[in-house]
Amino acid sequence: MDRATVDHLLTTTRTVRRRLDLGRPVEPEVIQECLELAIQAPNGGNQNRYHFVVVTDPAKRAAIGAIYKKIFYQEHVPLSGAGDPGLPVYQKRSENIQDSASYLADHMAEVPVHIIPCVESRFENAGTFRQATRYGSILPAAWSLMLALRSRGLGTAWTTLHLYHEKEVAALLGIPDDVTQVVHLSVAHYTGIEFKPGARIPARTRTYWDVWGQNR
Repeated sequence: MDRATVDHLLTTTRTVRRRLDLGRPVEPEVIQECLELAIQAPNGGNQNRYHFVVVTDPAKRAAIGAIYKKIFYQEHVPLSGAGDPGLPVYQKRSENIQDSASYLADHMAEVPVHIIPCVESRFENAGTFRQATRYGSILPAAWSLMLALRSRGLGTAWTTLHLYHEKEVAALLGIPDDVTQVVHLSVAHYTGIEFKPGARIPARTRTYWDVWGQNR
């Protein structure tokens, strides 16, 4: 295994917004190939409860884009710390990120492929164990999907704002009432130069050995 290539893939798979190529089509065969890879991710009890709704129809993409844009501008509360110059870069949403998020909201309808990973059953009122099991049965596959797409020159934006209006999106796409949507992936070829690792709080400072708060 080429560790350098794997490390590069893991550290440079970013949420892509402004660099999504809105005018270039994405081949359905590539999407399906990546989905076949993604489902190799672990899932609870190997029960295969995952589902993926791939949206390419222009009218449905426009409808999802309108829902997303409405939520972004009318209902979404930005994360605390935005614009606070006293916070480190990894603890605030910079103006650049705010601008790119606004760009995606304005152009969501133009993104050529939308993918909504789903998992069977409703569990929002269930206990911690069941919630963790259900989310653990789909989120690893969603991340693997992003990696597979990235390796084929496709960018993705991981978003969850549409879940404010989950039922409206479900009605639009015919998603059953007993299925939970967990994320929305905007998918397109990307433009420009290579991606770089993102700014993060060092893992060492958030890693505890044997007891909470004890670093090495």
